[in-house]
Amino acid sequence: MTKHWVAPRFGGSEVLELVDTEVPAPGPGEVTIDVRAAGVNPADTKHVRQGDPADLPAPIGYEVAGVLSAVGPDTEIASGGGAVGDEVLAFRVSGGWAERITVPAADVFAKPAALGFAEAANLLLAATTAADMIRVTRAEGRDTVVVHGASGAVGVSLLQLLRPLGTRVIGTASERNADTVRRFGGEWVAYGDGLEARIRDRAPDGVDVALDCVGTDEAVDVSLALVADRSRIVTIAAPGRAQSDGIRAVGGAQPESAAFRDSVRQRLIDLAGAGELEVPVARTFPLAEALAAVHLLESQHPGGKLALLP
Repeated sequence: MTKHWVAPRFGGSEVLELVDTEVPAPGPGEVTIDVRAAGVNPADTKHVRQGDPADLPAPIGYEVAGVLSAVGPDTEIASGGGAVGDEVLAFRVSGGWAERITVPAADVFAKPAALGFAEAANLLLAATTAADMIRVTRAEGRDTVVVHGASGAVGVSLLQLLRPLGTRVIGTASERNADTVRRFGGEWVAYGDGLEARIRDRAPDGVDVALDCVGTDEAVDVSLALVADRSRIVTIAAPGRAQSDGIRAVGGAQPESAAFRDSVRQRLIDLAGAGELEVPVARTFPLAEALAAVHLLESQHPGGKLALLP
């Protein structure tokens, strides 16, 4: 038996329960991971707010890092090989908030030695999202790009992925997170009243691309005012505004986005292993205290990623 978090009914974080479950032995194309760290993301609990009752109880958690404890017959992990005792990370999985999990080997990769378990467990959801946003807006080195919410997990990944392209990036964030934006190569601008004017002062020749990680009306309105080509504005948090205003919205549930995000996982892992893609971790929690981690994520800017440690 192993412990894992589930939602037995639909609702907010208050419905989550830590329960005992049997972990099946891996079949062909599967591996079992002893979880050392599980990532904590807003998306982890978003899918249990409503849905099909047939999907209940719904497992929680999309990304983990740990050690292989069993490998199915004739099975290799996505990065090749894979033996009991190997350190790995996995994304996108179902039910990562657990002590042990059996998952498709196609979603499992060797963990770079340079990454700790907490960092590895928080790498891919944010980084693949960032890469997808760059893809759909065709951002490149000659562009001036605005990133709304540049100090958050996806924002920090965007800053790091855009930097080697030579792209000029203006990042919005609160004053207390200004140093984070600057540390990862962005030019900090405070959000709030007067945001459009402050960005125009920074970029009098114009803005080519806007990447919205926060979903506020301010972020969308300023993006619309600054960027002439609406196909080069993308949001991950305001799908309603995307539909009404003709901008792009991406999400992991979209088939095209899901396929692209899967295709770039190894490249992002390689960047992180080489020290070119950092995952700032603010705090870790015991697995049993997952609700405290969720409340921190929902109530304030934690200053980095959160991880659950079984």
